[in-house]
Amino acid sequence: MATAAAPLLKKPVRLACIQLASGADKAANLSHARDKVREAAATGAKIVVLPECFNSPYGCDYFPSYAEQLLPHPPSAAQSPSFHALSEIAKETGVYLIGGSIPELDFDEDKNKKHYYNTSLTFSPEGELLATHRKVHLFDIDIPGKITFRESDVLSPGNKVTIVELPEYGRVAVAICYDIRFPELATIAARNGCFALIYPGAFNLTTGPLHWRLLAQGRAVDNQVYVAMCSPARDLSATYHAWGHSLVADPMAQVLAEAEEKETIVTADLSSDKIEEARKGIPLRDQRRFDVYPDISQGKIRFSEPGQK
Repeated sequence: MATAAAPLLKKPVRLACIQLASGADKAANLSHARDKVREAAATGAKIVVLPECFNSPYGCDYFPSYAEQLLPHPPSAAQSPSFHALSEIAKETGVYLIGGSIPELDFDEDKNKKHYYNTSLTFSPEGELLATHRKVHLFDIDIPGKITFRESDVLSPGNKVTIVELPEYGRVAVAICYDIRFPELATIAARNGCFALIYPGAFNLTTGPLHWRLLAQGRAVDNQVYVAMCSPARDLSATYHAWGHSLVADPMAQVLAEAEEKETIVTADLSSDKIEEARKGIPLRDQRRFDVYPDISQGKIRFSEPGQK
């Protein structure tokens, strides 16, 4: 007799996305993030997500001046105040903290060259680093008359898929903003047992209204898992105007909670029942035709590990 597969999500959990407003003062941004994570934890959230570039303004002009060294691991407090702040906040509040992203500086001694990355750090409730994700797909777009942006003018791309083990709950995948437009990452993560795909991101006022919600729902319905997207709050006095609208979509692509543009905290309760309900009702996992097309999750894949290049 076949044994029932273990649930992807071992027990229900509340997830919180903190739609944070960050300014030019890094120390103030870190302090504000601490206050908001405490607030989220007080709601019962056990997985807490911060937005992309939460410790600095967002933009190519800001990446070098706000960048911190994360390697060799662990960095000193002087090399990376954000690393140590996130570790302390996670430990203080007892949550799994997906620290949005921060600009990272990595110095290649062999080539005497600096590389900058857009990097997300995930910490355990004990304050231990669980995963590092460097943004894989860089935001290089040109929509005439709307927006032109080229992260690759400053940043280097990451080269690994990031799956994080949360022992009490299961696996989640972490990627950053533009990564959500590439379904391969999501598919690989879902087929490797993730119950949620988590994207700190900073869509703008052109791409946000067009695709922010659509992409969250698309990745959710494709993979029959939860999807969380966490944006900065909108600040029209800043050089980059974020869309906001942090949200959580369920495995049937229903949006469980969504912010507007202002600073706020969005929470949603995740359960294995919803995943199994979606997968039994619409059994994609049993209907795939790998005799017709390849299973991309079985190819050569590079997975990230804490503190690794």
